[in-house]
Amino acid sequence: MAEQPAILTAPGHMPADTQNVTLFRIYVLYRTLLSILLLLSLVSVDTRQVLGVHNPELYLNVAIVYLATNLALVGVIKSRFTKNQALLFVIFFIDILAITLMADASGGMNSGLPILLIVTAAASATLISSGSIATLIAALSIIALLADTMRLINEQILGINSLFPAGLLGSLIFAVSILIQMVARRLGKAEALARKRAADLYDLQRLNEQIVQHMEIGILLVYESGAVRVMNQAATRLLDPKRPMPMEQGRLLEDYHEGLAQQFEDWQSSGEHNPSPLDIRGDAPPVIANFRTLQSATRGDALVFVEDYSPVTQYAQSLKLASLGRLTASIAHEIRNPLGAISHAAQLLGESEELSDDDQRLTDIIQQHTQRMNAIIENVMHISRRQPPNPERLVMKDWLEHYLEEYRAGLSGAPLIKFAEAPEEAVIQFDPKHLQRVLGNLLDNALRHSKLANGVASADVVISWEYLIQRCLIDVIDHGEGVSADEQVKLFEPFYTTVEKGTGLGLYLCKELCEINKATLAYRRTSSGRSCFRIAISPHK
Repeated sequence: MAEQPAILTAPGHMPADTQNVTLFRIYVLYRTLLSILLLLSLVSVDTRQVLGVHNPELYLNVAIVYLATNLALVGVIKSRFTKNQALLFVIFFIDILAITLMADASGGMNSGLPILLIVTAAASATLISSGSIATLIAALSIIALLADTMRLINEQILGINSLFPAGLLGSLIFAVSILIQMVARRLGKAEALARKRAADLYDLQRLNEQIVQHMEIGILLVYESGAVRVMNQAATRLLDPKRPMPMEQGRLLEDYHEGLAQQFEDWQSSGEHNPSPLDIRGDAPPVIANFRTLQSATRGDALVFVEDYSPVTQYAQSLKLASLGRLTASIAHEIRNPLGAISHAAQLLGESEELSDDDQRLTDIIQQHTQRMNAIIENVMHISRRQPPNPERLVMKDWLEHYLEEYRAGLSGAPLIKFAEAPEEAVIQFDPKHLQRVLGNLLDNALRHSKLANGVASADVVISWEYLIQRCLIDVIDHGEGVSADEQVKLFEPFYTTVEKGTGLGLYLCKELCEINKATLAYRRTSSGRSCFRIAISPHK
């Protein structure tokens, strides 16, 4: 059988009289078949010698009327007839009267028809909720049986010894009625308790579901084959946020990430797991998976816990930056003073009138490299002294237009920066100073690489909004030659640069600033093959 996703469903609500309605329909069917058989018995020669033998006309008339009452009941068999206890009493009273009259026309106890009163008493004890009325039906059955037997004895149709089987049958009718009433009451209580327990269990399941669905940790229930049986919202957000959660159920782990499926298979085979971060998507934070076996599982089902690895990396980064801060303090103390002396000496040397052109060129090289060294120290110290962000509510449509105006005004020349109007929904929480620094660095890189490739400093800024997961995307696109696959791995590493005069700290610093603002920065290619740096900003909770 195909593995289907687990879906939590509510227990079917069954009214208290639903079962009685079903039993009532069965009883109506029984009455109909009985009335037809009793009527057809007059046609057979064998049964005609027993049924209706003393008064055929009475038997025939009663059988026809009895059949007519059944046909009337068949017309309302789909309605909840059992709610009206008075009508039920009338139906059972008609049964007693009809059976007694047909038994009287057939010779009373000798015909065997009075035994049918047991069925009537049993049905009344089941269908009628009132024990007093059900007992009254049984009592009326016994009275009718004994009265008819006494009348037939008086008419000398039966002997006096017929009173014993009649009394015995009456006792049996009463005992059956009482016994079935007791059983019906206990079954009713058991059914009510079962419904209450089912409702309580469903409420508990719903509570557990709500707890699991609103957990920050992604949870997946996975079959032994690797098919996802059910998953919570956090797992959907971490693995594939662009698809609705119900669509995620039933997929294989390898559909999300081959590394995740491979880790699951390795864990199944060895029973051990060394968790390692997984990059599900380029613009999403890395995740880490852990696996647990279900103790009650018989097919090897397992729980997969998927967590955002960003807090761990951020904590590790904070430790690294703390160490870097102490290191930069030493660097500032040990290098800056000598570096300043070298720069000052080169400046004084460059002012000498006796300096040749070659020596002047050497002093310029000294000045250039001392300035570069000083810039590296400044950037490293800025990273190490990084302060917590002060996020503000930024409406990107207005904020970005104002920022680009200021950015263009600060540049020489006329760079071509295209900006598509941001959607109204694009409202984010971000430190504006950090965002200015990130966008400034990305735009500087985009303009520089575009000019190197085609001689024109140009860039595109595109703002989009992902409605399904409520996320803002800021794309800075250049017209350069792009980044090779080998270089993409090193893009955000500190001190890595492809520019001769670059420090290699710009993209690293941008990524750091994005992370402390709970955003991500990643490199990607557009559909047209252009280089694009994407800032993905998720809503703050």
